[in-house]
Amino acid sequence: MKKVLLCVCFALMSVTGWAQDILGKWITESGDAQVEIYQQGDKVNGKIIWLQQGPETLDKHNPDDKLKTRKLMGVNILSGLSKSKEKWEGGKIYNPKNGKTYKCSIWLDGSNLKVRGYLGVFYETQTWKRK
Repeated sequence: MKKVLLCVCFALMSVTGWAQDILGKWITESGDAQVEIYQQGDKVNGKIIWLQQGPETLDKHNPDDKLKTRKLMGVNILSGLSKSKEKWEGGKIYNPKNGKTYKCSIWLDGSNLKVRGYLGVFYETQTWKRK
């Protein structure tokens, strides 16, 4: 019984450890933004914490007129991702460069983070580097 309990504890620790690997600060593929990925309950989100254009940059491409004057700093661009096997899926990614939101999945590829946005059967994948 002790061996079973010990195995369960190690299994839970390894799942938690895997989740921790994607958490932290990442530089986007273009290098013009830094995103902090954090866990909130059983979901993973990511917010903008640095912008090359500066902290006063506005969300001017947002389709909601009320949000066009908000600052992008602190905006969650990744939201609602859930662990599924070796990926985090089922969430959304917001692209402040065009104001559109897409379905999203992320996963580790070595020391890099792959970030994929979907629009129907079409997708684009970026490689983010750890800060």
